[in-house]
Amino acid sequence: MIEDDDRIGRLVTRALEGGGLLTERAASGPAGLDAALHRDFDLVVLDLMLPGLDGRQVLDRLLRRRPEQPVLVLSAVPEISTRVAVLEAGAADFLGKPFAVAELLARVRARMRGTPGGDAARWLSVGPVRLDLHRRRATVDGVDVDLPLREFLLLQHLMTRAGRPCSRDELLADVWGLHFDPGSNVVDVSVRRLRGRLDRPDRIETVRGVGYAYAVD
Repeated sequence: MIEDDDRIGRLVTRALEGGGLLTERAASGPAGLDAALHRDFDLVVLDLMLPGLDGRQVLDRLLRRRPEQPVLVLSAVPEISTRVAVLEAGAADFLGKPFAVAELLARVRARMRGTPGGDAARWLSVGPVRLDLHRRRATVDGVDVDLPLREFLLLQHLMTRAGRPCSRDELLADVWGLHFDPGSNVVDVSVRRLRGRLDRPDRIETVRGVGYAYAVD
């Protein structure tokens, strides 16, 4: 994602990662173009109003070098002529701001289905643990693991951010939809149960004073 607005950047990142998609963000045109040219991404989400190099220039230079790269333009520019121009320039889609998160996710998945790696949106794997995000099933070394919904969502959240500490408040908000502390230890209880269902309890590490992190082998 190439987006300079921090608020929108956090919102989109949270929505995409919540949907099981690994997401990286660049906050300027030059940084985003450099990343898109030198690394492989299933999709680039591109804003038009960017510092250093505007989105139209990024789009033109990127597709000149990598014409196969799908690009979804996400911008507040209201003119129909601009939308038509970026689509004719090779963008796969255009979504105007403000937008509904559900529509953004649907458009992202639709564009990724058209790419060789698009089915990656269905699977999330870290080490031997693999999640089917469509059917909400988990396997460890190919063996099915029966997980209740909240434990599946908890594992998905931790695996999406593997190696990064996740606070209890973050987990309450993203997994349970609670934006306040309910005064219970629901997160700790769920982590303890989840550890017992995995092949190794230490796949979920306790980060003292913060919360939990999914260990990267």
